[in-house]
Amino acid sequence: MRTRRCVTLGAAVEVSGIMVAMKFGLFGINTGALADPESSVRAARAAEAAGFDSVWTGEHVVLPDPQAPPSPAPPSMPMLDPAVALGYVAAHTSTIALATGIIILPQRNPLVLAKELASLDVVSKGRLWFGYAAGYLHQEFTALGVPFDDRGARCDEYLDAMLELWDSESPAFAGETIRFSGIDAHPRPVQRPHPRLIVGGHSAPAFRRAVRRANGWYGFALAPDAVARCIEGLERAAAEVDRSAALGDLELTVTPPAGPVDADTVERYRQLGVTRLVMLPRVRETESIIRFVTDTAEAHLG
Repeated sequence: MRTRRCVTLGAAVEVSGIMVAMKFGLFGINTGALADPESSVRAARAAEAAGFDSVWTGEHVVLPDPQAPPSPAPPSMPMLDPAVALGYVAAHTSTIALATGIIILPQRNPLVLAKELASLDVVSKGRLWFGYAAGYLHQEFTALGVPFDDRGARCDEYLDAMLELWDSESPAFAGETIRFSGIDAHPRPVQRPHPRLIVGGHSAPAFRRAVRRANGWYGFALAPDAVARCIEGLERAAAEVDRSAALGDLELTVTPPAGPVDADTVERYRQLGVTRLVMLPRVRETESIIRFVTDTAEAHLG
């Protein structure tokens, strides 16, 4: 496969001289009030009707109790498993993309996860976006019995194993942490060769991983100035690692800090090259979240 070191980043997107409209998604379809199944469906349907292109899950299998740095949430925060939550949402929506934002890949058995996500892509008729990252919460790794220090290498190897199972006619893999041959798993994902890959994270290894392997990069809770610094990191990564031409340009998706954004802020993100804002409601009740979705659409999707 031909590779390149040049990746388009950090430029406002235009087609035939017309500025492309910002896309919007909704974060947290499996957390907080939206961990209630019926509430998640109502919010997802509202987002779909409003013109949002995607809903996104968060993930932590366990959280420190009591909450301690760098934990992002109290241990009592309800958080459904991403595949289960998105499978339920899939059954009650028809067009909106279903994104894991993100799955902590080194904590998962890659063959089990490949089966779960292929199944989700099948039941959703090809709407899965697979967002993943290496993770950062050391207490969670310790509780799960997964080594923390090699999480980056494990993340990369697990993705290789999953893609082998999804993409190969006769899957076989021999890595440092996982090996298999003489096996197969069907059905394959509907999307071929596999669902869209999106890498999360704000570190140099995450930037290199996104440039080398993914269709997109995802930054969480980042103001425009922080996004600009991440883009600098992505540009450095693009000068260091090869990227398959088949991946195309790296799409930039960002969750702004919680709450609404005004038109000037959206324009700042757009000028940086961000093509999608995945909105994080500051409000916590289902009705308020749905109003947040409709207000965002009225303000920015017209």
